[in-house]
Amino acid sequence: MSSSIATPRPVVVARPRLRLRRARTVTLVGAQLAIVAMLGWYCLPQTLGGRADFVLVSGTSMLPRLHTGDLVLVEHQTGYHIGEVIAYRIPEGQVGAGFVVIHRIIGGNGRTGWKTQGDDRTAADLWHPTNHDVIGHKFLRIPDAWFVLRIFHMPVLLGLFAGCAVFFTIVLIGEGDAEPERATT
Repeated sequence: MSSSIATPRPVVVARPRLRLRRARTVTLVGAQLAIVAMLGWYCLPQTLGGRADFVLVSGTSMLPRLHTGDLVLVEHQTGYHIGEVIAYRIPEGQVGAGFVVIHRIIGGNGRTGWKTQGDDRTAADLWHPTNHDVIGHKFLRIPDAWFVLRIFHMPVLLGLFAGCAVFFTIVLIGEGDAEPERATT
């Protein structure tokens, strides 16, 4: 009488889990790429060929809508209209040439020059920027952004953020490389 002892064969049950992890990783990377593309489309600075730029508000001329420390995303347009808040560079040859001002259009036109004024001012600006001088119109206001910008100027905190990013990247990559579980029957 010979007895045959059957040895259990390992059964891999983690295949669907592995596929799910890979699908989740691909979806996550796709979502991140979509966010980067969207930010690139809307937030790519004009110096890099984009249509947006950022202006850090300083002063009280646009109270109560804009405060010192607010970061304003401005978007370049082909034309502007009365009532719109725009950021412009003071035209060459005028006092303060090159400085950026963010005020509301109250008259004029883009060819001969816009008449602008701060919301908290009683008199119009001395400058009359043309469309060539306008950086863009107010698209988005980020209140008290000066605090966040100040953090990014601190090397210790930047190092801490970079270290956290590396740590979480290693942890997330390590999760995907786990061995599939094996079950015996």
